[in-house]
Amino acid sequence: MSVAQPGSASERYTRLSALPLREVGGLRPFTPQGFVGSIRDILAHREMLDLLVKRDLKSRYKDSALGFLWSLARPLVQLLIYFVVLGQFIGAARGIPDFAIFIFSGLTAMGLFTEIAVGGTGSILANAGLVKKVYVPRELFPLASTGSALFNFGVQLLVLLVATVVAGKPPIHLQLAYVVPSLALIIVYGLAFALLLGALNVYLRDVQYLVEVATMLLFWASPVVYAWSMVKGLIKHPWILEIYTNNPLTLAVIGFQKAFWVAGDTLPQPDDLLLRQIIALVVGLILLVLGHRVFLRLQGNFAQEL
Repeated sequence: MSVAQPGSASERYTRLSALPLREVGGLRPFTPQGFVGSIRDILAHREMLDLLVKRDLKSRYKDSALGFLWSLARPLVQLLIYFVVLGQFIGAARGIPDFAIFIFSGLTAMGLFTEIAVGGTGSILANAGLVKKVYVPRELFPLASTGSALFNFGVQLLVLLVATVVAGKPPIHLQLAYVVPSLALIIVYGLAFALLLGALNVYLRDVQYLVEVATMLLFWASPVVYAWSMVKGLIKHPWILEIYTNNPLTLAVIGFQKAFWVAGDTLPQPDDLLLRQIIALVVGLILLVLGHRVFLRLQGNFAQEL
């Protein structure tokens, strides 16, 4: 009778057969095999998440002389274009004091949401090699995109704060607290869409292009380059104005403006903004759970589809 040698194939098979099988996918979101179990799995792989975030940031600016300074290029160019073209040529700056701070506040908020949604949608495809070769919680990839987006957001937020100081109107007021629910809205809704659309994108590759178009439409449907008071003056039907105002991104952008755009305190703002944000945040958390449930159902066939 032959005896298995150390490191032989039979010994490796024996060790592998002793390992517990891990079920991937399923529709049990509130059981250890579903939602709760996936959260534990993510926490157990938090070091892997940290490595994925660092890898995304390093690969984005690999072999670049300026490195992370490029994270400022797009929003600053956008600021210059909108400030000059819309603010000065078209005259949108009339009636909006400190127009540059107003625009940059909205650009910072919308830039974060766009990066989370677009990056998260393509994250599973971008990591196809890892998905097919090793097991890690698939949620790590949209979360890593969210982490790198938050890093870029932090850089842009620092520039925004410096700009308010240079303008002589730093946000030293109680309204600065609006940044907390506004940031929460962006992260919750962005991650909810990243999980849902990232999973769908594995099966239907057109989703990522649809998301890019949708985020562009959402940008212009939010008061980034125009004030909410202008919309209020144009829309005559109160229920249409309510629908527009209660858009979570609109609430988040207005919250950022209320926090950092000190000169806007004199302009009309939606009533009960904080209450609206809290309600939208509750709805967003429900969507996040539902999006994660769909993700859990679809992730079982990711490797085969890729």
